[in-house]
Amino acid sequence: MRLFAVTLLFLCAGCGSQGGQTLIPSGSLIRLNESEARGLDPQLVSDLSSIRIAADQFEGLTRFNAAGQAEAGLAESWAISPGGVQWRFTLRPRLLFSDGQPIKAHVFAKALARIRDEAAGSPHMALFDVIDKIRAPDDGQVIVDLRHPFPALPALLAHPAMAALPFHRIEAKNIQWAADRPLVTSGPYRLIQWSLNQQMRLSANPQWHGGRPKTTHLVWRPVDNILTAMRLVLSGGAHISTAYPANRQAWLEQYYPALVRSSGYLATYYFAFNTRRPPFDDARVRRALAMVTDRQWMAETMIAAGNEPAFGLAPPDLAQNNAYRPEWAAWPKAKRQAEAKRLLAAAGYSPQKPLRFEVRFNSSSEHRRAAAAMATMWREIGVEAALLNSEASLHFDSLKRGDFDIARSGWVADLPAPENFLAVHRSDAGPQNYSGYANPRYDAALDEALAEANPIKRAAKMRRAEAILIGDMPILPLYFYVSRALVQPSVEGWQDNIANIHPSYSLAISP
Repeated sequence: MRLFAVTLLFLCAGCGSQGGQTLIPSGSLIRLNESEARGLDPQLVSDLSSIRIAADQFEGLTRFNAAGQAEAGLAESWAISPGGVQWRFTLRPRLLFSDGQPIKAHVFAKALARIRDEAAGSPHMALFDVIDKIRAPDDGQVIVDLRHPFPALPALLAHPAMAALPFHRIEAKNIQWAADRPLVTSGPYRLIQWSLNQQMRLSANPQWHGGRPKTTHLVWRPVDNILTAMRLVLSGGAHISTAYPANRQAWLEQYYPALVRSSGYLATYYFAFNTRRPPFDDARVRRALAMVTDRQWMAETMIAAGNEPAFGLAPPDLAQNNAYRPEWAAWPKAKRQAEAKRLLAAAGYSPQKPLRFEVRFNSSSEHRRAAAAMATMWREIGVEAALLNSEASLHFDSLKRGDFDIARSGWVADLPAPENFLAVHRSDAGPQNYSGYANPRYDAALDEALAEANPIKRAAKMRRAEAILIGDMPILPLYFYVSRALVQPSVEGWQDNIANIHPSYSLAISP
């Protein structure tokens, strides 16, 4: 009875508005987000919750389909130059924004210019650095010139920051275009109503080139507690939750197997060594700790949610299901411990002079367990590691300043491309290169891979760059993430995929 009452309360949240009651239309698809959206302008937001909602409303030359793959969006086709550095897109005929204004090729050149305008404050400037320029020779043609070959360009252009934006509203004087209701959009939906911290209600864009989406009405609701989100879906208060607690995996699979959706994900969990100062400016010390870290146990027993242990950086799905593993990964524990002790001794550490440092992590039971487990494993070779916990903003501020010994980190890919993982660790990557790693040989290997247009040769060169990185071990990979979602059986069209992208226009509610 109590759970039913909570569900009713949740369904009624946000019903009141300044104009009276706002009722959710019958047949609406209700999706839960981990947090409230931080804004509506897709060029000014970078958090996942905001990007998901932006992708429902804004479409670019390409878009993501239900399988998480990039496909033709506002462009109906494209052609690639022999060297792979120029792409010519042809727009679909008679494209319109939701307010009936035409969508013309020049909006994409404007979109890139706005991203690169420092005054605009877009956080996506570096993401689109591979693009040299965008030109519009006429209203129906878009030419994208690249700095080097980039096979993942369709996925990059599907990011809502490079979507067709209503510049006729954005550039109008004395207009706050994001306050428009309905919001002027180019994708399958348009925002009708936003009750802060309660719900965002969207309806079908009547001018969308794809016609009527499978679900006409859509509601996004922020629920920052994933346990609460899980309970709401189980009680029928929502159709989809984008996460659930990892420690509930076995219970959910036993009692609610029809709702559990889990898949490999383009994300890697690791800790970063601070290579700028002792003791981790010495690669021998970093390798020693990496060798005695039992990733298999951590992934399969400690987490026990379907994660795969990681010895390299790029997830299996980006490496033809053959993630990188150094030779020592296959050694028995005794051999790895013996080699680790030898490396530490060569670096000047001994029982009389033990290696001591702090392991920093941000507040989370998952991060605490990982740090404590590693400290226990390292103790077996005479290493003394103290744990240091801090809240998230302080933690990542410390990482950016280089104020740590070893710290919890990780990477969730913006694109399904190995370079998206590898480029973070270049010497010129800036503050996001938390470890401070700088190896000219690695930079050169990555540059060579980026310049390669042939997909097979490119993948092989990316692999060689990754081998250099893992050989130097500026980071300690532990496991690859999996995406976790709860989806009501009444939802049709959901496809598990490594990008963890599930556009609302591809989903329907069965009668």
